[in-house]
Amino acid sequence: MPTPLYDALRAYAKSKPARFHMPGHKGRPLPAPELARAAVLDVTELPGTGNLYEAGAPFDAAQELWAELFHFDCCQFLTGGSTLGILTGMTLLCPPGSRVLMDRGCHRSVYNALALLDLEPVFLERDWLPEDSLGGPIRPEQVEERLLAHPDIRAVCITSPTYAGILSDVWAISETVHRHGARLLVDGAHGAHLPFLGLNAFDGADVVAVSAHKTLPAMGQSALLFANGVEPERIRHAASIYGSSSPSYPLLASLDTARQWLVENPGAYHETAAAVVELRGRFPSLDGLPLDPCRLTVRSGDGFALKKALEEKNIWPEMADSGHVVFICTARDREKNLEKLERALTELRERLGPCPAVAPPPAPERVWSPRRALFAPTRRIPLEEAEGEISAVQVAPYPPGVPVIAPGERISKKALEYLRETGYNIRAEISVVRPD
Repeated sequence: MPTPLYDALRAYAKSKPARFHMPGHKGRPLPAPELARAAVLDVTELPGTGNLYEAGAPFDAAQELWAELFHFDCCQFLTGGSTLGILTGMTLLCPPGSRVLMDRGCHRSVYNALALLDLEPVFLERDWLPEDSLGGPIRPEQVEERLLAHPDIRAVCITSPTYAGILSDVWAISETVHRHGARLLVDGAHGAHLPFLGLNAFDGADVVAVSAHKTLPAMGQSALLFANGVEPERIRHAASIYGSSSPSYPLLASLDTARQWLVENPGAYHETAAAVVELRGRFPSLDGLPLDPCRLTVRSGDGFALKKALEEKNIWPEMADSGHVVFICTARDREKNLEKLERALTELRERLGPCPAVAPPPAPERVWSPRRALFAPTRRIPLEEAEGEISAVQVAPYPPGVPVIAPGERISKKALEYLRETGYNIRAEISVVRPD
């Protein structure tokens, strides 16, 4: 398979150029041995290497190959993770000052976009799953209800899959959204691998952001934005507003090579999915839900304690909350590591079991607009002393980065109780709006 960008960088390096341009290492090995070889491909915008934010070779060809794989009109490479993709997508679909229907469980980058674009959020609440103490999939009927109540909304933003691996039916939701004359943005940060399992997880969406670095063999911060019905020039311009004007070429090249490897190894993710199915059958895990086949989320009476016990065995999960531990499994997981995980979970079986009963996060009172709150004068106080104050920041256990309190919302006693119950450090200081 072709790797247009990677090939262009290699060709430039092989020509042994006299580099009187950025970066300062000039293609010489970096001081750290582990990083040394990356420098040779780390260049800047040159006639042969192209410009990420302009049309032309080699980016057009490299991005088109990705777009074809995901069945979208176009693709934009990103070096700022899905955060950059979300900011770009919101800019493309949400006129400044408009209202947007959004999943309350969206990542904090969506909340930042609200402030930057002066958007008014209308929240879409997920059904709460008491047995799992998690929000479930978003149902098209929920979207329909909210759009009927707010007919002026022209953009909808949801997250699928969630951190725990729960998938929503994007196609069915998109049909509802389009029937109401709106457009759909999907934060698919954790789902870049799903098309390589033969899943049409994003079909119907207008814009999708995925983090290649989360689940694909690509470098940290590398991500992809896919779009239908949007002019590529608009996408490049929007991405350039938020992205660095000196994007990392090794990161970008890793997108090229990740795609090539996955196309050449079509069974890689199916093997991982089969291993996850086996682990789910052996240990208490999420089940009975539409799930990412490669995400293992085990239930525990104390997820934090289980995570710590695993780390003491040199096994490092992605995240934990009070009732779960989440493991990101990819096509690059070694068989011996999966076997090590299975042995550890067997040894720690007494720590596995039903989740503690946790109520859903309370619905906060919004007092100020996100923009006014995020850019207001502030003061710092301990969160545990902030009851009644207006938050100037997201209060979001991270991961997964889902705000329990967003900028402009009042900090309530119920919110503090929820954060305490879920293990959040409420003794930490946060920024609240300073009284006039």
